[in-house]
Amino acid sequence: MLTIENLDIMTTHPIIQLFIYTLSGFLFGLFLHKIIMPKLSKIIAKTSFKYDDLIVLTIRKWVIPWFLVLGLFFGLKQLNLDLRFYFWIQNGLLIFYIFSSTIIISKVVSGLIKIKASDSDTFISSSSIISNIVIVTIYSIGILIILQTQGISITPVLTALGVGGLAVALALQNTLSNLFAGLQIISSGNFIKGSFIKIASGEDGCIEDITWRSTTIRTLTDHIIIVPNAKLADMIVSNFNLPKTELSFIVEIGVSYDSDLTHVELVTKQVIKQIMEEVEGGVSDFEPVIRYFSFGDSSIQMKATLRVKDYVAQFDVKSAFIKKLHIKFIEQGINIPFPTRTVYSKKED
Repeated sequence: MLTIENLDIMTTHPIIQLFIYTLSGFLFGLFLHKIIMPKLSKIIAKTSFKYDDLIVLTIRKWVIPWFLVLGLFFGLKQLNLDLRFYFWIQNGLLIFYIFSSTIIISKVVSGLIKIKASDSDTFISSSSIISNIVIVTIYSIGILIILQTQGISITPVLTALGVGGLAVALALQNTLSNLFAGLQIISSGNFIKGSFIKIASGEDGCIEDITWRSTTIRTLTDHIIIVPNAKLADMIVSNFNLPKTELSFIVEIGVSYDSDLTHVELVTKQVIKQIMEEVEGGVSDFEPVIRYFSFGDSSIQMKATLRVKDYVAQFDVKSAFIKKLHIKFIEQGINIPFPTRTVYSKKED
């Protein structure tokens, strides 16, 4: 028969106490995870800051393991173990908390960088080189702290890392050159994700990412170009997104010598305005510019300037403009002559 005395004996048994402490830690962590943290998240979600949401979300994943391990620790203390085992358990608990805190800090800082990148045009959002450097640095600091708490002097470790780092730097000169070139490219603020660039070797496309070794560019044909950071840093690069994405382009047109140039200019401007308003990507309030610049072999040459919202939009706008202008010239009786050349031959007696 179960009596109060038997119940007291059972609850004072070390194994039962171990179970109670462990279960209590788990239930308390579960309470924080399911009840307290969601309410805290709702309160923080009303603020204008994005950083506090990230911090709470990251910490929430660890509250159950934290209190479960803490309950296990207090439960093990109830067992009649040798002192050295208590020392090992205590050290293990300390290492667990330091390492878990290191993971949290690395994820929070990396997330803050991504949030900052999404709000700024001077960063490569989701650029892996920044995240990797931050994570490696924080993990290294965390490991050094763990070594220090265990009584291991970190001075010899730092010395060995210094000597080893020098050897690695000599062996991996090209790799480090690409790494620092990538950092320089990002810090310059001249390259952001999605920017359309054209490098000196002729390739062009949108920037996808900048890693520790190379920059990835996606072409208009949906292929990937991988350029080493060191080479990209030394190249002449045209960035069609700076200082803004809008750009102008020129279409050369030839009309016959018997054309009324004032009328040709007026018709061409009308077509440009119509295209700017109708075709997606055109700048509707742009004032067309027409300039005659040359007496060609068979026609008078002029340049028509159009403006689009981004680099890629110019191809659709140019195609629509040429088709529309061709139809309009036919309607207005404006002749676009074929290239001709007159050859005189002299007959010798």
